[in-house]
Amino acid sequence: MILYPAIDLKDGQAVRLVRGEMDQATVFNDDPASQAMAFVEAGCEWLHLVDLNGAFAGEPVNAAPVEAILKACNVPAQLGGGIRDMATIATWIEKGLARVILGTVAVENPDLVREAAREFPGKVAVGIDARNGFVATKGWAEETNVQVTDLAKSFEDAGVSAIIYTDINRDGAMQGPNIEATADLARAVSIPVIASGGVSSLADLIALRDCGVDLNGAISGRALYDGALDLKEALATLAS
Repeated sequence: MILYPAIDLKDGQAVRLVRGEMDQATVFNDDPASQAMAFVEAGCEWLHLVDLNGAFAGEPVNAAPVEAILKACNVPAQLGGGIRDMATIATWIEKGLARVILGTVAVENPDLVREAAREFPGKVAVGIDARNGFVATKGWAEETNVQVTDLAKSFEDAGVSAIIYTDINRDGAMQGPNIEATADLARAVSIPVIASGGVSSLADLIALRDCGVDLNGAISGRALYDGALDLKEALATLAS
């Protein structure tokens, strides 16, 4: 199971939110590229990047720090937030991004997801962000009546490389991931599932790894910044 250190970008800085609330942002590093390098030097295999401003704006806002991270780091990175058309997808992949994460458009324009997955095999993931089992869009600001499993199943034949499932109520709250819901989703689809939201300790990672279904990975942010989760120790544990 891959551990994806998260770098959430707001106003050019690396921050963490609590349950997606933009006014509850804690700045952890004003140089996101140096933060990314610290994660890489600790041994991470992937980076998970989110353009928080972009998620609300519907277009890339923090392009400069993302590009700086891509230039500085030699591990693959995935990016979500404000990626809602083919031109933006193509631009990011041309700039060296390993995987784009499509969230809002997965609900509003699923044909775009399918087109992108065909055009860029292995480089398109679907981000499913949920509150109480229902999908939220536009930086989690809008709730839908779409159920998580129904949305995931609709992309079974689309060729997407992964589903990143975030339980919004757990995100940044340091209360542990929603293991049951994550495992249920992974059982429901053949697409690899990455757990996100609430991973706050080594015990959480082990619980996800041993949940009875193979997960592709888990994303952690605040716990790494706060020191509640030691990246080197976590990577070593997952590798053993």
